[in-house]
Amino acid sequence: MNRTFRNSFRTLSLLLLAACLALPFAACKKQEAPVATAKAPLTKPATDDHQAWVDYISDVVTRNVGDVQNQPYVYMLPAPTAADFDDQYGRLVDKAKSDVARGIIAGNMLAYGGPASTKTADMIVEAFKAVPPGTMKGVKVLYIGDAADNARVQAAVEPAGVNYVFVEAK
Repeated sequence: MNRTFRNSFRTLSLLLLAACLALPFAACKKQEAPVATAKAPLTKPATDDHQAWVDYISDVVTRNVGDVQNQPYVYMLPAPTAADFDDQYGRLVDKAKSDVARGIIAGNMLAYGGPASTKTADMIVEAFKAVPPGTMKGVKVLYIGDAADNARVQAAVEPAGVNYVFVEAK
């Protein structure tokens, strides 16, 4: 009986050893890559629903991030119908001005958007007023808004040396 136990133990040990040796090779087996399905771009929300706008702005930013190396700075104004819109607008303008004044280094992205295109454009123009020319080379600035505001924003940001991208909100 002792001999039977030893033979069984030896057989079991050999099977476990073989399994341990085969496992790395099984793990290396190339698996088929899952088929990625591209999602259709979201469309501009027809209402002032905050979450719909967050989803829309996030979708546009994600599609335009390109070679940006860091988490984008996203400035999204609430709808003008928000009870404290003026307060939120003022705080966001102050934050945008402060961020730009501190200096944004190459490889970063500043993205601006929201339901109030003209107010968003006003915020960008205000934030870039004091930026010295050529000091933001390699920074991407994304403006999501109405075509009517594009030229004004472009004129405000391009002297800083940024890579300006406009996406019409539609």
